[in-house]
Amino acid sequence: MRKIFSAAGAALLSGFMAHAQSTSAKVDHYSAQDIRKQLAELAPKAKDSGSSGSTLGDYANHQIKLSLRATSGGSESHAHFVDIFFVTQGKATLITGGTIENPKSIGDGETQGSGIQGGHAETISVGDVVHIPAGTPHQIKVENGTIYSAIVIKVKQ
Repeated sequence: MRKIFSAAGAALLSGFMAHAQSTSAKVDHYSAQDIRKQLAELAPKAKDSGSSGSTLGDYANHQIKLSLRATSGGSESHAHFVDIFFVTQGKATLITGGTIENPKSIGDGETQGSGIQGGHAETISVGDVVHIPAGTPHQIKVENGTIYSAIVIKVKQ
C-alpha cells in the first residue's frame, strides 16, 4: 500500500498551504539550486555519521527540513507532528506501523527505538511523496552504498 500523496495527505497539505498563504507576511523561496547545494554540503557528514540534516524554514506550525541518509536509521514516532516526505534522491525501505522496539521517550511526545516489529515495509524512491500521520511509528532503511535524501515537512498538530 504505497502512499503517493494520499487523499488525507492532499487535504492536510492543502489546508496547511491555505493557512500559510493567509497568515504569512513573508514568502520564503528555496530554489532547486540552493537545495542541491545544501544536500551536497550535508553529504560528507552523512557518510561519516550515517545521516545529516538541516532546517530550511521554521514556522509557527511547521518546519521544512532536508534529510540525507547513508545508513539506516532507528525507529521513531512523533505524537505531535505529521511528517511529509518528498524523496529527492535514491531509494529506501520505509517501515510504518507496528511497534517500536526498545522505545525511549526523548520528550515532547517523541519516541525513538532500535527498529519496528510487525510494521509494513515498502520501497520509496525519487519523486515519491509520503504522508505519515502523527503517532505512527516509522523507520527508514537504506542499503549500503546508497544515498537517500528527502525534503521533509513536519506539521505540528
